[in-house]
Amino acid sequence: MSMRLRFIISVAAGFLCGDLIAAAQTYSPNYPYGLQANPVYGRGFGTEYYLPGTPRGTVRPRRPSVMPSDADPAYSSTEDFDDEVDLSQTTRRTVMDPTGQGPGTITINTAQRKLYLSLGGGRAIEYGIGVGRQGFAWKGQAEVGRKAFWPGWTPPKEMIARRPDLPDHMEGGMENPLGARALYLFKGGKDTLFRIHGTNEPGTIGRAVSSGCIRMLNADVIDLYQRVAKGTPVVVL
Repeated sequence: MSMRLRFIISVAAGFLCGDLIAAAQTYSPNYPYGLQANPVYGRGFGTEYYLPGTPRGTVRPRRPSVMPSDADPAYSSTEDFDDEVDLSQTTRRTVMDPTGQGPGTITINTAQRKLYLSLGGGRAIEYGIGVGRQGFAWKGQAEVGRKAFWPGWTPPKEMIARRPDLPDHMEGGMENPLGARALYLFKGGKDTLFRIHGTNEPGTIGRAVSSGCIRMLNADVIDLYQRVAKGTPVVVL
């Protein structure tokens, strides 16, 4: 994929659930949580890809996906990129539960840029998040209606009409703006079009830059994904 096309995809994804500054972001150690972007090497196509931290000529065969049983195959990748995620890059910690919600509830505090998973017994897991910028933030009650493993991204028809050079679909992977996992929020059985998902821009965690979706570090969204099921209640404040 050319650098120009990557730039276009990163910017265009901002109109759905990405951030508008992603492609032009300059990273520094002063970002929230001290995070910096990991270099992402371009992958080959077909049966090979480049590994982060290895010479660009070093390739390994792609791995078939060991897809979780609760992942929707229509929205999930058939390939597994989990071993490219730095699981030590996390904001996760156990805290006293400030939400007042019952065990198993996800509470998103957009003002504090925090997501809480209530555990019961007065405890919760806290994660740092990126939230919607002014005018795009969504608030209310919903539930997890769909789960996806290394989700693909399909630009809406309106975006394709404006930018015909965009791909019709982008498969899941480290360069996909939805990151490693996605939880799709439903209300009354209908997709709200808002998601909790990973990111290919870790420096945006702790900021209000997205078009409404809740973004997490890939290590954090992988952890959250395995802790919640479809039907999990979600409260967005």
